[in-house]
Amino acid sequence: MDKSILSEEIQTFITKNLDAAVAVLALQKKQFPATDWTAILNQIAAKQKARTKLPTWFNTSNIYYPTKISIEQTSSEKTAAHKSELVTGDRLIDLTGGFGVDDFYFAKKINQVTHCEINLELSKIVKHNFEQLGVTNIDCISGDSSEILKNLNQKFDWIYIDPSRRNDAKGKVFMLKDCLPNVPDLLDFYFGFTDNIMMKTAPILDISAGLSELKNVKAIHVVALENEVKELLWILEKNYSKAIQIVTCNLIKDTAEEFTFELGDSTVSNYSLPKKYLFEPNAAIMKSGGFDEITASFKVEKLHQHSHLYTSDALSEFPGRAFEIENQFEYNKQNMKSFLENKKANITTRNFPETVENIRKKWKIKDGGNVYCFFTTDINNNKIVLLCTKLK
Repeated sequence: MDKSILSEEIQTFITKNLDAAVAVLALQKKQFPATDWTAILNQIAAKQKARTKLPTWFNTSNIYYPTKISIEQTSSEKTAAHKSELVTGDRLIDLTGGFGVDDFYFAKKINQVTHCEINLELSKIVKHNFEQLGVTNIDCISGDSSEILKNLNQKFDWIYIDPSRRNDAKGKVFMLKDCLPNVPDLLDFYFGFTDNIMMKTAPILDISAGLSELKNVKAIHVVALENEVKELLWILEKNYSKAIQIVTCNLIKDTAEEFTFELGDSTVSNYSLPKKYLFEPNAAIMKSGGFDEITASFKVEKLHQHSHLYTSDALSEFPGRAFEIENQFEYNKQNMKSFLENKKANITTRNFPETVENIRKKWKIKDGGNVYCFFTTDINNNKIVLLCTKLK
């Protein structure tokens, strides 16, 4: 951590160039010979990334940034604030602290937070930043997290962990055993220090694959931000062996679309041909696989077992997008020439043999406009097109 970067002169330069292209700055004459020019450029690039993702850090003076990739990999403030609502108690230890965004929000709910980070340089950066942010209830410790747990020898209300994929696991199916730390192998060790574990994984992890490696799973939270799944949160409780709750949450502006169901529930979908309204589940529900449970909770019916589109004659507070169906027809040459060829429309395909790109090229359909077209398969296995107006 080069403290000369925190000088008023360099900090002013960084602030003045937050809208500049770093690649262009790199070609300019070095303005601060005593300080590594690349390190200064890294501060600009990382702070640019933090502008929308980490506004608290961005708007705080004298924040020191790690590499740009560390900012890309860290939780956003919105997802960190959300996960902090899932914990209570006096003490939490984060075994994979990173840039510390999650811990900043945990510290608003937990009396004492311990931030573990194996990278000494990053640990120093995080400690410095917490001081600038006015946080006083987080201890930063550098070293191997398992050794830190042994040395502290304390009982924690929560252990939080965000395992990272090992470099030698590239190209393989994403398995928890291929990550560091290897949580499946260390679970019994961790439960010696806590009764509650929260583990964050990337959405690329298949839920059934994760369940095959873990025990004592109490709940799985699928968290999306503006309809893009960002993370899976696995809640594990010591000796837990009952039903597993699946909680989907799509964070949109100042609200959250939430839907909860029990894994393995015997709910059966109801099916129907398209009615007045069409509903498309948000990304968190799509990841969760709760397609049958949706029909029971929101009084809607599925168009087809594999289409994952729903319909109803009544408008409801559905967790996703809602449309009014203006027209519908079978997918064939005559109908496409009549209704869509050379037109402008937004296109979505669900359980349909052609891609959006192929449909656009084949029928010369431009992107955009107020018409929303769903190419899908109905309950009778007919390929159909639904022309809709978006309601939300």
